[in-house]
Amino acid sequence: MNSRASLPASVQTAFVAFALLFSVTLSVCSRLTVLVRLNDGQITEELLEADSEKDIITVEFRQTDGTLITFLSDFKRHVKIFRALVLGEPEKGQCQYQALCFISHLDHGELIPSEAMARLRQKNPHVVRSADERRGVEEFTMNAVLNMSRSWHLSTHIHNVCRDARDLVYTRQQDVKYWLDKGVEGSIFEVFPQSLNVTGLKNCSSTTDPWQPCACSYRLNLEWFPCQLKYCRGQGPNPYKCGIKSCSKSYRFDFYTPHKQLCLWDEDT
Repeated sequence: MNSRASLPASVQTAFVAFALLFSVTLSVCSRLTVLVRLNDGQITEELLEADSEKDIITVEFRQTDGTLITFLSDFKRHVKIFRALVLGEPEKGQCQYQALCFISHLDHGELIPSEAMARLRQKNPHVVRSADERRGVEEFTMNAVLNMSRSWHLSTHIHNVCRDARDLVYTRQQDVKYWLDKGVEGSIFEVFPQSLNVTGLKNCSSTTDPWQPCACSYRLNLEWFPCQLKYCRGQGPNPYKCGIKSCSKSYRFDFYTPHKQLCLWDEDT
């Protein structure tokens, strides 16, 4: 017998209201705006969003050249997603913009937990922030791609973030192995054949034929993100959370492209 069915209607209504309230309080979301200084000295507005129920953090900002950078961390699936919407040059035969998407596994401790991020509150929004720690450059050799139609097996957020990148959503063989060991469906990955390995291809920057396959490079910088929690000691024996530590980090991605026309930003590097 269903015990709830025997309850008065008013009690059932109160029970449902409590359940809804309880489910809402479990999810904490936040949206912060931070002013940061880019490498070229220009100041941009960085948007940071956190959702503790989905267990994600998103960082988004626009570079001086108009490129929109999005970085999403999916803590549930141990996945980080980088997306760059690079403005094209129609006079060079390019589309209005080109989407690049790179997927890698998320290491423990790269950012603060989403729940902690969601509880941060906006303070001094007009102050230009500088990171407490600079973490240098992390280099990625992307030698595999994801099947977008099955990407939800890895993370449901990949399709939403990377849909403009179509079939060229890159990852690495070592990340593929990591996810396979975690039980992720293997059919969503395709490892490049040796002939398409970026280490054996000519760099796009030194390729003259715009329709020639080549090894492209793209670099982006995250100038400010909350990377660690700070703990302070009070009168009691246990430390307490008293703030965050911010970091900046650069990323370089080397990847195969079917022709140089899709890598014109690499001409002068």
